Order: sequence, then C-alpha cells, then structure tokens
Amino acid sequence: MASDYAKALGAKLRAIRQQQGLSLHGVEERSGGRWKAVVVGSYERGDRAVTVQKLAELAEFYSVPVSELLPDAAPAPAAEPPPRLVLDLERLGQVPAEKAGPLARYAAAIQAQRGDYNGRILSIRQDDLRTLAVIYDESPSLLAEQLIAWGVLNPEARRAME
Repeated sequence: MASDYAKALGAKLRAIRQQQGLSLHGVEERSGGRWKAVVVGSYERGDRAVTVQKLAELAEFYSVPVSELLPDAAPAPAAEPPPRLVLDLERLGQVPAEKAGPLARYAAAIQAQRGDYNGRILSIRQDDLRTLAVIYDESPSLLAEQLIAWGVLNPEARRAME
C-alpha cells in the first residue's frame, strides 16, 4: 500500500507528464525506451519507490528542476499526540438513563460498528465528542466537563478542548 508521500510524489510526476502532453506510452517513445510506461505508471501511482537518482533523471527528462517533482507538503513537525478520549462504560451504566441515554446509544453504535464489546472502556475521537455536543445541545467543552463530572470521561480530555 502506497504511503501518502509516495502518492503525493506520484501525483506531481503525473501532473508534470500531463502538462507536457505526454501519455505513459509517449514517455516511453520519447525516451527511446529508457523510461518504460509501466515503470513510470507505477511511480505515478505510488506503487513503486523512486530513488533519488531516478527522480533526478526523470526531472532531467522532463526538463524541470527536481524540486518541481517533490510534493509541496513540508513534513509535519513532531507534535504531542492528542489526548485520548476514553469513556468508562461501567460508570456510564451508573448514570441515570435520562441524562446518559443519548451517550449510551452513541457508544453502543460505535461498539457495534467496531465489533468492540469489551464493555469496560471505549475510545472515541474528538469529532465524536463534537457530535455528542450537538445531540446534548451543549458546547463540546461544557459537555466534556459534564461527562468528566459524571466520571464517564477521562479528565485528560480537557486538553482536547483547548
């Protein structure tokens, strides 16, 4: 499976080739067989790794700087991973149904989707918390505080709301 970077690199290669009005077979013909259509196509799909040497040779073939073939995205800076949002399903069962009913149904739907029925905890995404906030007609930060107060959501979730 191709990495995101390989796919982005391949997209740049394809864009340059297409800007020059070349098909994959056109590249093979124009290069006198130096660049096989199947090889260039696999680079463009990100299925095959292209070495720096081959990339430089392709850039020369297309008459473009190597930098034009590289994806625009700079590497993401190392960041602290987002806090995990963990629901305590055992505590959720102790919260009165009139308060926790929507959350319990939502958690059950996630469990069914994942096939995750351990019954003790459930990891959710920040987007799940936003969706729940809409259901509860609260802001995500206020809902998170309420869930923390019920003992259902881990307190580290506060960082996700910052």
